[in-house]
Amino acid sequence: MCTAVSFRSGDSYFGRNLDLEKSYGECVVITPRNYKLNMRTLPMTERHYAMIGMAIVVGDYPLYYEATNEMGLSMAGLNFPGNAHYKPFDDTKDNVTPFELIPYILGKCKDIREVKRELEKINLVKINFSEELPLSPLHWMISDKETSITVESVKEGLKVYDNPFGVLTNNPTFDYHLMNINNYMSLHEGFADNRISPERELSNYSLGMGALGLPGDYSSASRFVRAVFIKEKSPSCENEKESVSQFFHILGGVAMPKGCVMTRDGEYEYTRYSSCCNADKGIYYYTTYNNSSVTAVDMHSVDLDGRELYKSEIID
Repeated sequence: MCTAVSFRSGDSYFGRNLDLEKSYGECVVITPRNYKLNMRTLPMTERHYAMIGMAIVVGDYPLYYEATNEMGLSMAGLNFPGNAHYKPFDDTKDNVTPFELIPYILGKCKDIREVKRELEKINLVKINFSEELPLSPLHWMISDKETSITVESVKEGLKVYDNPFGVLTNNPTFDYHLMNINNYMSLHEGFADNRISPERELSNYSLGMGALGLPGDYSSASRFVRAVFIKEKSPSCENEKESVSQFFHILGGVAMPKGCVMTRDGEYEYTRYSSCCNADKGIYYYTTYNNSSVTAVDMHSVDLDGRELYKSEIID
């Protein structure tokens, strides 16, 4: 399970919590403009926008969890089990495998308008990366500096939703989350109003009572509501330090401590890392479960016209 957030605070910020029971050797990866990206059914992409994000690199291919390109377009893949449905090869479409989708979209597009045009041509084809690495069931949030969308490949086809909240978690499908948020429209940051019995003298005995009813569990539906509430109530900050700090506090409000969520295999799922990328400046920040210090990697510190991947091991 995971949570992704897009946040405007002077600059544009995009990031996520990665909630998993184990590590796959992820690291911060910068893919420069001239790094050749092999495609399974389409011609090789030889030149594209540069991007930075968290990925595992297998056979020199960056399998991004989330990334931001040099134009400020960001994208994250989140777990979507039971609902993700990938398709057979379709010779009327551009057949893109799910593991190629992030570098393909971020390599070609600079904003959501271009992304939507590209998605109209795409068929998410069911081709595993390898026998050892089958496809993961995913859906995606994509954000530019102004707007966000959610992309889900389900049995009915490829669904593209406008995402007015700039938040994504996991199951159910995104239309459910858009409906469910209506149940919490009365939540606010102030004092509670006495509407149950106005003629009686009831009091606010604590700060924060306007948010009574805000769900506190770790289910994806509850994390969606909680992330929306915290994000919507977060003030725009005055500088980079405050903005990045506020972003990590938003993610902290939906982070999963070790011991609170168990998989069916009896392993604990927890927030292994949290990320925040300044999409305007191309600076990728992260913390890990064991290291709350913020580490920064600047994509512009390397040669973005290079031909090799740049990898920065996680400081844990």
